[in-house]
Amino acid sequence: MSIRQRHWKGYGKRRSAWVLEYRDLKGKRRLKTFKTKREAEDFRATSRVEIRRGTHIAESDSITVARAGELWLETGKENGLVKSSLVQCEGHVRLHINPFIGHMKIVSLTVPAVRAFESQLRDNGRSAALTKKVLVSLGGILADALERGAAMTNPVRDMRQIRAKRRTKGARERKKKLVVGVDIPTPAEIREIMGTASSFRRAFFMVAALAGVRSSELRALRWQDIDFARAVIHVRQRADQWGDVDQPKSEAGHRDIPVSPKVVSVLREWKLACPRRNTGREDADGSPVMELHYVFPNGKGRIESQQNIVKRHWHPLQVAAGVSVPVLDAAGNPVMELDDDGKPLLDARRPIPIMKAKYSGLHALRHFFCSWCAARKEDGGLGLPLKTVQVRMGHSTLAMTADTYGHLFPSQDDAEVLAAGERALMGA
Repeated sequence: MSIRQRHWKGYGKRRSAWVLEYRDLKGKRRLKTFKTKREAEDFRATSRVEIRRGTHIAESDSITVARAGELWLETGKENGLVKSSLVQCEGHVRLHINPFIGHMKIVSLTVPAVRAFESQLRDNGRSAALTKKVLVSLGGILADALERGAAMTNPVRDMRQIRAKRRTKGARERKKKLVVGVDIPTPAEIREIMGTASSFRRAFFMVAALAGVRSSELRALRWQDIDFARAVIHVRQRADQWGDVDQPKSEAGHRDIPVSPKVVSVLREWKLACPRRNTGREDADGSPVMELHYVFPNGKGRIESQQNIVKRHWHPLQVAAGVSVPVLDAAGNPVMELDDDGKPLLDARRPIPIMKAKYSGLHALRHFFCSWCAARKEDGGLGLPLKTVQVRMGHSTLAMTADTYGHLFPSQDDAEVLAAGERALMGA
């Protein structure tokens, strides 16, 4: 491998560059130009190792990031990735990766290039959370390209390792802890919600709060999955945003959740009023044969949409139960209800503020279930150990449960622990 300096005149100025000449794995002569001699020497050192290992890929033979993204999505389809995940990955490639670096060759991606791409995303209005997700997708694209022999390194992974080493314990990002009354409904709020709810709402939200079943799993729950005799709910499938039924999120999602007698009673009552679905068959009189199938369907017995459950049931129920907060304007002041003339409505001579649901998503009920499992029995909880809670929540790892909900588990008072230890040690 030889490095030489090249000189030429362009636009009336004398210009120069450094050229590296080498032969690739196939013995083909290659030329690569650099601005500085240092860059040429660095590439020569790296390419020598890659050629010796048989991993070197010339830039002219490399595929683009856009093409690598297509191959990555094809791999996802072949591996049976669920539809919602495929749609999200396709959106990352089409909307956030290709517009900025889709034209670049895979082998030209370096840690500085990935860092510059990260800055581009944020400068063009992508949030920190979205930027992080897009970088994860880019890392997946490069990992797939590595397996195909189309890439030599994965700079996304390398950048992550560099940041992990640089980040000290005190400077690590601290995930915001879930707070009861802010992110998690209080027991009093749950009582108000359940006391106000009836029919579909009472059954759905009671199972969500007292069994910790994910909303996607509740939407696909079948009556055959409920064992009334043993008071157990079997989670075996979930519904995506399009209403298609698939397996739970992970192997741990297949689980059996014991429920209280009250939940069983409410489900028995709801079963009598639950809409049935058309089987497509007709009886002897020519009438359609209807059957009970899904536990929480829409009016036609089919899978209900997540959006309908949130907007038509969850939010109005909270407002009706008084679990609500005032709507604020841009200045942070409550927005008042107005009459037909545009004047504020009054109640006992006071303006009436417009109220909205305190908890936006259904996941708040799942948070409550975990807090209820963790709380001591004398405080109205179940007092379950962390491992049992992990199984009932359907988390893939114990660390996931501990990281998210570990602070909700009660700890013994230090003074009591020290006193007990002292008595055991001193024999007094």
